[in-house]
Amino acid sequence: MDALPDALRQGIEEFNQACFFEAHDTWEELWHETSGPLEDFYQGLIQLAVGFYHLLNDNRRGARNQLAKGLDKLAGYRPVCQGIDVQLLSQDTRRWLDRLRDLGERELSIDPAELPKISTHAQAKRRE
Repeated sequence: MDALPDALRQGIEEFNQACFFEAHDTWEELWHETSGPLEDFYQGLIQLAVGFYHLLNDNRRGARNQLAKGLDKLAGYRPVCQGIDVQLLSQDTRRWLDRLRDLGERELSIDPAELPKISTHAQAKRRE
């Protein structure tokens, strides 16, 4: 992950620790400093972080909306962008979004350890 901007790396660590509000804040600074093709990529990551934050705070509507928006923004960056396995992150997020839609208003138990993690290309290489 050495080539990644510090704020992106920090946000990944926060996201992977289920510190979604903090990841959102970290990436929002990066997003505001960015122009060009990575703007939508960072915004998509921010929306996923906000979506999972809403999920943990039992705001299902907000979670569904933000997760869907984030997935839409990230669609053009698959399979890998900035070293991030966007394909895997999108698949894992889609499963949660589908789960939320299928549950409706029924009880949902969430273990933060089960929420998606961001994998980087470097991490995938180490696992091979």
